[in-house]
Amino acid sequence: MTSKINEASGSDRPCLRRLALAAWVLLALSGCASWSDKNAATSAVDVPTQWSTAASSTKIPAAASALAQWWHRFDDPQLSTLVTQALAANTSIRSAQAALQQSRALRDVKAAGMLPGVGASGSAGRSKSGDNEAGNSFRAGLDASWEPDIFGGKRSALNASEADAQAAETTLADVQVSIAAEVALAYIQLRGQQAQLLIAQNNLASQSETLQITDWRAQAGLITSLEVEQSRAATEQTRAQVPALQTSIAKTRHALAVLTGQPPNSLQTPVSSPAPVPQAAPDLALNIPAQTLRQRPDVRTAEHRISAALARVRAADAARYPSFSIGGSLGLNALTLAGLTSGGALATSLLASVSVPLFDGGAARSQVLAQEAALEQARVNYQAVVLTALKDVEDALVALQGDRTRLIYLQSAAIAADNAALMAQQRYSSGLIDFQTVLQTQRTLLSAQSSVASAQADISLDHVRLYKALGGGWN
Repeated sequence: MTSKINEASGSDRPCLRRLALAAWVLLALSGCASWSDKNAATSAVDVPTQWSTAASSTKIPAAASALAQWWHRFDDPQLSTLVTQALAANTSIRSAQAALQQSRALRDVKAAGMLPGVGASGSAGRSKSGDNEAGNSFRAGLDASWEPDIFGGKRSALNASEADAQAAETTLADVQVSIAAEVALAYIQLRGQQAQLLIAQNNLASQSETLQITDWRAQAGLITSLEVEQSRAATEQTRAQVPALQTSIAKTRHALAVLTGQPPNSLQTPVSSPAPVPQAAPDLALNIPAQTLRQRPDVRTAEHRISAALARVRAADAARYPSFSIGGSLGLNALTLAGLTSGGALATSLLASVSVPLFDGGAARSQVLAQEAALEQARVNYQAVVLTALKDVEDALVALQGDRTRLIYLQSAAIAADNAALMAQQRYSSGLIDFQTVLQTQRTLLSAQSSVASAQADISLDHVRLYKALGGGWN
């Protein structure tokens, strides 16, 4: 329930003065009411001073600008081209851009509400009363209204909209970070799969040559058909890997095309030719944890959400206090349309009103409590985002360190397996060893080479995940 005081004023200035005095008395009384300050800092999260795991080539600290376009550090023009296309045409990014435009427009709506409103109006009428002749009336004028933001409710609502717009901006940045990383991950996986296919094809050629030798030796009566069938089984197993890898390559290529905003089959030519797995520059630069959290757009988004929730608490609190409005009009009245242009009768009015909440069943207080609960949710979400950010970086560092060590061992194993396979084939051709040894060395070689290719791709993938965890990919 509200109480309103309205007064039209033409020449009644004393009445208007009494109205203003009453409004200021109410304002003073309301100003003496208790005001609960809802301002509070974001909940503290223990942030370590340094990362628990760091690569040997790590440099601390690094400028955020060095991470803005981290994909160039792979020195792969095709990768840079694909990421650029994705940032320009990806549907998720375009949707986030539209959401940002919407948030900014809604902020402008709130800002416009802080200013007086002015409108023009005009009317024409014809009326008749009793036996009197019908008469015409015409009116044209300007109307203005303004609601002073005495208790800051409108300003708080505007601050909430501004925070929402900032959150939409950092949300767009977060989408850009994710899309750039997804494109790089898909591209590296594609190159890794092509490397695996090349290894399988080379091993298939070697096994086919061994099968031919086995056939010749069986025809010469030097071995039985058992060795021939064993060789054929091993060859066909390797051959079966080829279509599986080709299928994986096609699916990854389709996903990469969609990420860049293109139809699935549009990237057949640009990435169809095998190329080495891109490797990141070895001089990895790493920010300290606190700087990393400031660089990550999702952390900034969570901060903006807290600011918006805090502003909404203040706006809900301000709604519990009186509101004021001032309006007026200036116009011309005439009995004929031509009379308006010749001056007509000047009519002015001024209206001031105050609305005081008296009883609402506790709805206003409940609205404040609801906004306070939303503020607490925003704070908890901020904590969760920070913890997840720290975990992402630590996981990426651990994976990078482990894969680098694993690659060293796998490369040594692959060299030994290659030597063993070569010697086994030579000795088998000379009849010095049985065929079972040849099969075993060929299987070991294929496994070792595949593991090396997989580890090399994993290291590049770890770099991508680390750059994403550090918040790289946006300005």
